[in-house]
Amino acid sequence: MAELDKDNENKDKDVEIPDTLPVLPVRDIVVFPYMIIPLFVGRDISIKAIDAALNSNRMILLLTQKDLSVENPVTTDLYSTGTVGMIMRMLKLPDSRVKILVQGISKAKVKKFTQSGAFFTAAIDKIEEVKPEGLSVEVEAEIRSVKEQLDKAVSYGKTVLPDIMAVIENLDDPGRLADLVASNLGLKAEQAQEVMEILDPVQRLRRVSEMLSREIELLIVQQKIQSEARGEIDKTQREYFLREQLKAIQKELGDIDERAEEVREFRKKIEDAKMPEKVFKEAEKQLKRLEKMHPDSAEAATIRTYLDWLVELPWARSTKDNLDIKSAKKVLNDDHYDLEKVKERILEYLSVRKLKEKMKGPILCFIGPPGVGKTSLGRSIARALGREFVRMSLGGVRDEAEIRGHRRTYVGALPGRIIQGIKQAGRNNPVFMLDEIDKIGMDFRGDPSSALLEVLDPEQNFAFADHYLSVPFDLSHVMFITTGNLADTIPGPLRDRMEIIYLSGYTSEEKLGIAKKYLLPKQLEEHGLTSKVLSITDSALMLLISQYTREAGVRNLEREIANLCRKVARKIAEGKEKKFNIVTSNLQGFLGVAKFLPEEEMEQDEVGVSTGLAWTEAGGDIIYIEATTMMGKGHLTLTGQLGDVMKESAQAALSYVRSTAKSLGIKEDVFSKVDIHVHVPAGAIPKDGPSAGITIASALASVLTGRPVNKNIAMTGEVTLRGRVLPIGGLKEKTLAAKRMGIKKVVIPRRNKKDLEEIPKYIKKDMEFVFADTMDQVLKVALRPEKKSATKKKK
Repeated sequence: MAELDKDNENKDKDVEIPDTLPVLPVRDIVVFPYMIIPLFVGRDISIKAIDAALNSNRMILLLTQKDLSVENPVTTDLYSTGTVGMIMRMLKLPDSRVKILVQGISKAKVKKFTQSGAFFTAAIDKIEEVKPEGLSVEVEAEIRSVKEQLDKAVSYGKTVLPDIMAVIENLDDPGRLADLVASNLGLKAEQAQEVMEILDPVQRLRRVSEMLSREIELLIVQQKIQSEARGEIDKTQREYFLREQLKAIQKELGDIDERAEEVREFRKKIEDAKMPEKVFKEAEKQLKRLEKMHPDSAEAATIRTYLDWLVELPWARSTKDNLDIKSAKKVLNDDHYDLEKVKERILEYLSVRKLKEKMKGPILCFIGPPGVGKTSLGRSIARALGREFVRMSLGGVRDEAEIRGHRRTYVGALPGRIIQGIKQAGRNNPVFMLDEIDKIGMDFRGDPSSALLEVLDPEQNFAFADHYLSVPFDLSHVMFITTGNLADTIPGPLRDRMEIIYLSGYTSEEKLGIAKKYLLPKQLEEHGLTSKVLSITDSALMLLISQYTREAGVRNLEREIANLCRKVARKIAEGKEKKFNIVTSNLQGFLGVAKFLPEEEMEQDEVGVSTGLAWTEAGGDIIYIEATTMMGKGHLTLTGQLGDVMKESAQAALSYVRSTAKSLGIKEDVFSKVDIHVHVPAGAIPKDGPSAGITIASALASVLTGRPVNKNIAMTGEVTLRGRVLPIGGLKEKTLAAKRMGIKKVVIPRRNKKDLEEIPKYIKKDMEFVFADTMDQVLKVALRPEKKSATKKKK
């Protein structure tokens, strides 16, 4: 390509362009005004268009094809904006093709296409170039920027002819400069056409500047890739030649071979590993065997693998503990909300470690429902101590070899996952978490829980023997933490070796704190939102906690918050709103209808209906126990999908009421004349446990005496045949359930009085606790005076 000089340019201004011109379709190139370009023409439609132009005024309209693969284009296959060109020369080639030299004159837009024999003609409008009157500072800066960018592109390897560069250097017309640079950048046809169709010269120059910037970026990356590839090839070749020369020299001298070099490397690694004496002797023994073997034998490969494991294990490498108690406390408080007992236990361990350097690592076991933060607590402990963290899931592990490893006689033998975890940590004192210890299996391949006895026994694990290593490894420096959902399913001997810490689950207030401090900021960041874009009131979060989730942990709560963030992100992406404030009134619009509705409060005291407190995996809950009588023969019917323990509690409660019928004012013959039906609502949900005993007894006493139960009192406790009230568990969750329902008076066993210390003060505030030893004390508080019937009032 070349550029016309100024004389030719002035001459072209006087050329009159006719209104109709033959069309020459060109492929994979866009011809700009003032360009002189050779074109090779072979298609019949194009040759005839050239003949028509040469027979008239030598002018032709150059239009670029949209799809270069189309062999016989029609009008819809061509862009409507092109360049009027003057055919300067024509040469017929031997292969029946034609070579022409075309000079671009002016841009033109097609008004209408017409078929003229085998080629097309087009009625056109000439596009006059609008030249800016004087150069503003902004335009001049743009011109300079484009020139500098083009120089930079050339320096990075872009090919532009020196003559073109000289013309560009002297150009001050933004439109001409844009066209000239675009025509020499090697742009794709669609990109060049885009530049062609921008009529404003300044806008066209800016678009060319953007394309230049991208081209420079591509050139930089291309140069970097080529440089790296060239360097890698040179390095590989150099290493290959040096190795070959070294082999030749060693072979010529006869002083060393590959096997001796390998043995020497292993010996150095064994010395650097600082193994215990017993392990060192075993490593030396195996190394001597390797030295005598043929290097390609199968046994040699096995010994190499074994030695690799020995030298890579951290026999003497350990992490220095962070014994700053205040710093550790801050880490634990930053990572976890509440869980004071666990944090206190970790700080106690650090305190003892500070006073006594050599101490055995504790074996802690976190037991609690899913989602309360057992696994993440292990990471926080490792961070607080400054140790490495290793996690291993025991769920479904049935093979003893998973713990102790395989013997080296087996093909593909490996150490157990305990030793693998130690190697992964790279230190001999990591925090090692054994997840789901309550879900270990057992079958014909062995009992993994028995294999764990040695791992988790502080009196034995200083010499843990892995079958693969066959040498003892000291695990006493490791801090083992185990987790599980239930302690009952952990085998007794294994449970005996661990210090169990129970995580009871979170109250609604605690979940609110966790959501505000951890979950909401985390989900906002993960969804590309900020607190300025999305804000949620405390009341809306409490509604989300109580009516959209029902769990002891916070996993589903985090999912619902993520669901809310996704809804908001979509609305923002669609451009509907820019700021959202979630309150109780509009929460349903984002998350749909509530999944869990709260229990309805009783409007008045009722005969035969008592309020009980129950513990569930989702926390505490209120249950209403109903009792009624009907004519019959003294049968007891129990409904509501009750478990065996709860059925036995109902039988015991009825026996107690029958035994104290006289003192309660119940006629003794009534039990042989009526049937009693006890029902616990929410019949689709299985219920079990002894803590509903006093609640059932109160409902039975109420229905048989006709005295209503005080609706403002909730109760929990196990009842015996003699009317004694026995202690129960889950008092914290049950108390919270009572507070949530607005009940301010709770009857609990006296022996549970000590458990009130674990309940936060904000839960106990404005609540009265009645401590009961016997059912007489419970009924005295729970039953109202007998209601007078309408008949008695009339008399």
